[in-house]
Amino acid sequence: MRRHGFWLLLLFAFFTLLSTSLAAKPTSFCKCTCFGNSSIVPLDLPVNSDKPSTPDVDGRASKKTCNDCNRQFCLSYSFCKGEKEDSVFSTCFQRDSAKDQAVVFIFIIATVGLLSYAAVRPWIEQWAERARERRNYIPVSDHGDQ
Repeated sequence: MRRHGFWLLLLFAFFTLLSTSLAAKPTSFCKCTCFGNSSIVPLDLPVNSDKPSTPDVDGRASKKTCNDCNRQFCLSYSFCKGEKEDSVFSTCFQRDSAKDQAVVFIFIIATVGLLSYAAVRPWIEQWAERARERRNYIPVSDHGDQ
């Protein structure tokens, strides 16, 4: 019965980790290419970054999205100053959070572990059966009554 409780606890922990990772938002980045060099800028930079975010109605910094990743966005940074607008290229991309990567990693480990166990299970069962037979075997002497 203790083993059943362990698996329930493990399953509960997995679903808790899964639910928190699904709630995480991926980080967006803007790749700006100016003067033949590329720079990657996180779109959720804090206010004290290289380029301050524009304030919201409430005075807070607004979070940028992939729609904000354009030539003008790249030209507003110091690494693109002086570049012609036609020579600037911008690309937006997202990277998954560490929580998402952890869930995928744990899933892969669990799958490989279960497949490995399934592969060696016949040998484990044969070994266990032989061990049970040796324990139950009582040799009969050949000397008998003479």
